[in-house]
Amino acid sequence: MAIPTMSSRTPLRGNHRSAQSLSLPFAVISGLNPKRNRSRTTLLAILALISVSAFFYCRQYPMSISPTYLLHDKVDTPATDQMVLALETNRDSRAAAARKHRKLSAGRSQITLTPAQELAAVSSFLASLPQNVIPSAVDPSRPINPELVLDFDTRSPHAMEEVARVVEDVWARNPVLLYGKLYSPATRELKAILSDMNLRPPPFIMDVDIRDDVEVLAPMLARLTQSPELPVLLIGGQPVGSLAQIRTMLASGELQRRVKAAGAVIGGGKRRKNKK
Repeated sequence: MAIPTMSSRTPLRGNHRSAQSLSLPFAVISGLNPKRNRSRTTLLAILALISVSAFFYCRQYPMSISPTYLLHDKVDTPATDQMVLALETNRDSRAAAARKHRKLSAGRSQITLTPAQELAAVSSFLASLPQNVIPSAVDPSRPINPELVLDFDTRSPHAMEEVARVVEDVWARNPVLLYGKLYSPATRELKAILSDMNLRPPPFIMDVDIRDDVEVLAPMLARLTQSPELPVLLIGGQPVGSLAQIRTMLASGELQRRVKAAGAVIGGGKRRKNKK
């Protein structure tokens, strides 16, 4: 029996046809100009090899190159599903709260503050953080927009209750408050009087003339306290009077009684030790 060899005329049909189909383009290109097209033939061979490899890889692992967002519905990820559900629930709850707020606030007018309430709101705003300033666009001759100095919904049905709490809190924290000028002799005298009282809590002192909002704050304080000039001393939220009046009250003991009635303790502060 004759053993088939490579020269036999009964080759494997499938392999022979595949080899012919793959080698035909290369043979044609190489036959045209072997020297010029040798590099092109090599490049085409590499590209063909990559294409065939990618084809068989995709057939064997069809899901391996699928985007992750397409696999979300096909892969069981309970932790991810719970996270997505929590985020969607939180987003929906915030949107519902915003819609409810707009519905409740629709048609409600802004609250109107009395001069005493406005003075308390402005003082609370300025005393809470050193960087708080009154915007330059505010007209000091008119009542300030409560939304600029209050940190709650000023259109809420309970807004006035919140204002009352602000008024009580600011004067409890700052029973003695001095709006003055840094280079004013009258302010220096009032600072010395308060320092001698050694108050607890210590007086809140603000030099208005060195602030960025002095052009708005100074006339606003003049309107709210009925004091045309600084300094202005507030005890329990009430303007005390001029420097001459304060001297008279200090001599009679009236000033000390007002300070105690406002909640400050005379002699209760910490004194600085004198350096030897």
